[in-house]
Parts: sequence; C-alpha cells; structure tokens
Amino acid sequence: MELRDIEIFLALAEELHFGRTAERLHVSPARISQAIRKQERGLGTTLFERTSRQVSLTPAGQQLRDDLLPGYQQIQEALAKAAAVGRGITGTLRVGFSAAWCGDLIVKAADAFNARHPGCEIQIQELPLNDGFALLRGRELDLQLTELPVDEPDITTGPTIFSLPRALVVPAGHPFAGRPSISLEDLADAPLITVTGPPQYWLDLHLPSHTPSGRPIPRGPATVAWQEVLSLVSAGKGVCPTSALAADYYSRPDLAFVPFHDAPPFDYALLWPATGQTPKVRAFVQTLLTVAGNRGQ
Repeated sequence: MELRDIEIFLALAEELHFGRTAERLHVSPARISQAIRKQERGLGTTLFERTSRQVSLTPAGQQLRDDLLPGYQQIQEALAKAAAVGRGITGTLRVGFSAAWCGDLIVKAADAFNARHPGCEIQIQELPLNDGFALLRGRELDLQLTELPVDEPDITTGPTIFSLPRALVVPAGHPFAGRPSISLEDLADAPLITVTGPPQYWLDLHLPSHTPSGRPIPRGPATVAWQEVLSLVSAGKGVCPTSALAADYYSRPDLAFVPFHDAPPFDYALLWPATGQTPKVRAFVQTLLTVAGNRGQ
C-alpha cells in the first residue's frame, strides 16, 4: 500500500462514510471506493462491510487500522518536523500577555502550536503593567497579546483578538456598586487610580483626565501593578476601569465590577517588533487566530 492508500483507508476507518471521507481528502467518493476495492483485492480480504445505511470495519479492517495507525502518525509527525525545520519553526518562541484572559488563550494556542510544531518551545510571560513594550523592545519577547492603542514606530500591530466590554472596579460599598451600569460622566465623581509608565496616548484612552463633556476626573494614587490597583480600590482610595472579564478572574467580596453603558471596548491585539515577523511568529499568529475563533463558537 502506498502512503496515499493508507491515508484513504485510515480516513474511511475513522469517518465510516464515503462522502465525508471524500470531502475530507478533497477527492470524489468514486476515488475512495476505487482505492478501497484495490486494497481489498491486494490483501485478499474485505476491509469494510457496506450497506445502503452504514459502513463498518470488518475484523480484518479493524486489525489493519490498529496496526497502521501508530506508524502513519509517526510518519506524519516526521514530515511535520521536517517542514517546520525548513520554515524555521524550531527553537524557542517567547510570548507575553497583559491580562489573565489573554494568558489563558495563549496557553491554549501554545498547546495547539506544539502539537503541530513539536520542535519549537513556547515560553509565556506576563507583561509589567507600567511598561508594556519593554520586553518586546529588548527582544526578551517575540510577540505579545496586549490592549490597544499602540502607536510605536518600532512595533507592528497585528490582528485584534479580543474586543471586550469595559467595566469599573469599585469598593463593594461604593455608591456605584449597586447600579446596573454607569456612564463615563460618572468618573467625575470618584478619584481614578492611575498607572505610572504607559505612554500618554494610552493613558488618555484608559485613564482620562476629563469626561466626554469636559468635567475633570479627580486623580487617586498611581501604581505600577494590577494587584496594587485592586488593593487601593478595596481600601477606598479610588476606582479603576478594566475589562468586564476581570469580574470573572478577580472576584472578591470587597470589590464590585460595574459595566459602562457608553464606554468603548477594551481591544486586545497581537504585537511584535517591526523587524521581527519571523516564520515562528507568523505560524503562532495563525494558530492563535484559529484557537480564538474556535473559542468563540
């Protein structure tokens, strides 16, 4: 049996349907039938029982499937490794994330990536809140998944992966905590916990100094770490915008997450150095897009 014949046999042994097998292998059902008949003639035995209602493996077919499958999988893995080496998809790929939900997705994408490119190790690292580009610029990371906006000439902004509603984290006893939603105008009535380090255009969007109507937003303490933000909010030192998903990841009895009804979403995109779009980066970006798409189904 040639490799293509083995592939046809194993696909039909899994699908047990000539039409689905043909669609999976991008050939006609007649081609599948012809190949199976040829195999059966060569082996001198029937591999499949066919009726008008179903297809099933004979005992000989089951034995052949069990014996062929491990070897076929080894061949496929060897071919994938050779192709990966040829495309430069080996070594180590370092991926950063800025939020827990981004980290979860990257871990899932890393598993899928390793299954396809076992010769490439994925290292995952959380980004510092106060300087989200330092590791990328220092080439300590190859790419990262972080919130927009990004307006840096030495950094390429790739596809947006998440677009999540915005919420405000407040102390559990705060007047906002009992509301079903709040407005950006309400920020004028509570001090805002700020972050030291990000560029001004980033701060203007996420931690603005004025409401849309121009009312000043009072400033609370500044910090450099997300856990410190939560501690300051819990202590009544201020409030802070975040993704609505933060309520699932950082739920605490001393905090409340109140959705905005008029705020733009938090958008999260993939970033990499402008001169760093390697085959490994391109392959991981495609894998993550596939995993993110499946996650949303």
